[in-house]
Amino acid sequence: MRIKLYLITFSVSFFTASIGGNFTVLDDWYYSLIQPSWKPDDLIFPIAWTIIFTLCAISGGMLLSSASTYALKLRLSACFLLNAFLNVLWSYLYFFVKRPDMALLEVVFLWGSIVILISLSRTVNTVASTLLTPYLVWVTLASVLNYETAKLNGYL
Repeated sequence: MRIKLYLITFSVSFFTASIGGNFTVLDDWYYSLIQPSWKPDDLIFPIAWTIIFTLCAISGGMLLSSASTYALKLRLSACFLLNAFLNVLWSYLYFFVKRPDMALLEVVFLWGSIVILISLSRTVNTVASTLLTPYLVWVTLASVLNYETAKLNGYL
């Protein structure tokens, strides 16, 4: 049963990554944006996201394996699915719709969903909760980058 849970969490995690990745097109619009001088190189982003989605999948598998009740498994699953939706929505708004300002508003909800995931996870498995911390750190950095880019390009 445990292997099945990990297969599910890895499948959902990387399905989410592939949808978001399909919206993330580095086109002429993206390259025309004025970026802050401290922005990481574009090659860093797919590496960071691969690590983050892997950690999320491992965390999800650990949590579903550790959850004591079916209701708790459902609550954890719902939180992860909401977070996945918000993650994809950010990529859609920023890269596909080309609206960093709308993505900046949306990232507040994405960030909050990660905080909720970490808080709920901590009650079930502290290691699984800790595995989500790099995700929160990366989205915090991305939020500041989103804000700076929106401001530098007249979206705010």
